Amino acid sequence: MDDVRLPKPHSRPTFTHRGEQLTAHSQQEFADKVVVVTGAGSGIGRATARAFADAGAAVLGIGRRRHALDETAAGHSAIVVHAADLRDPQAPQQVIDAAVDLWGRVDVLVNNAGATRLMPLDEATTVGIEDLFALNVTAPSLLASAALPHLRRAGGSIINISSTYGHRPLPGAAHYAASKAAIEQLTRSWALELAADGILVNAVAPGPTESEALTAAGLHEANAEALKRDEANRIPLGRRGEPDEVAAWILRLADPGTTWLTGQILSVDGGLNLT
Repeated sequence: MDDVRLPKPHSRPTFTHRGEQLTAHSQQEFADKVVVVTGAGSGIGRATARAFADAGAAVLGIGRRRHALDETAAGHSAIVVHAADLRDPQAPQQVIDAAVDLWGRVDVLVNNAGATRLMPLDEATTVGIEDLFALNVTAPSLLASAALPHLRRAGGSIINISSTYGHRPLPGAAHYAASKAAIEQLTRSWALELAADGILVNAVAPGPTESEALTAAGLHEANAEALKRDEANRIPLGRRGEPDEVAAWILRLADPGTTWLTGQILSVDGGLNLT
């Protein structure tokens, strides 16, 4: 691959979003850091890739749709994109190799890619369950394993993306909830397993957030909009979240100044977890 230099730090950025104001990262905060973000083509992944780039990191954005990845990278010279289907057993190692070929290191892995699937028990199939777990559980595991030598050298961090439904029941989509519960247990177990290596492992569990997830899960647009309204009514703060608000906390957990926090699942859900 062509040599790609780490982006140079710039002056402090102007933040316009409430979530970005929360982190108030200078553009030097992640200077000389390399971050891999999966699911970077939309939603939380796109917001996270851009936020890391704005904070000075070199970012490798991963997703299946090249055109969506290109939209993520537009106007952000620090973001390089790599199209891959992480369900391919070879893809995780190829992703990490791509980052190392470009920049020589990996400091942060954000396991954001995932699928939402509506699958009532009487409609459960082997293929449906295996496909869901391949992307939501197996792929993050193989990515973390492939990144491990580089994270050890860097004293880096892994940020897994769970869901409010990783610790709440979700009738009609129990296998999705189970896959996110698995991510939360992986987070806790990896945190203990890797503590001696100086690697921090934490997770963010977003509540209902504005994205394409509901229609991607198979809901018709009208049904998706009705569900969004219902979710907003159940959230104590009265609305669904924005991707930037979740990305702000992902950066907080990955911040080089966050040195004594590991094995934690941070719910960012407008208070839904309290209901």
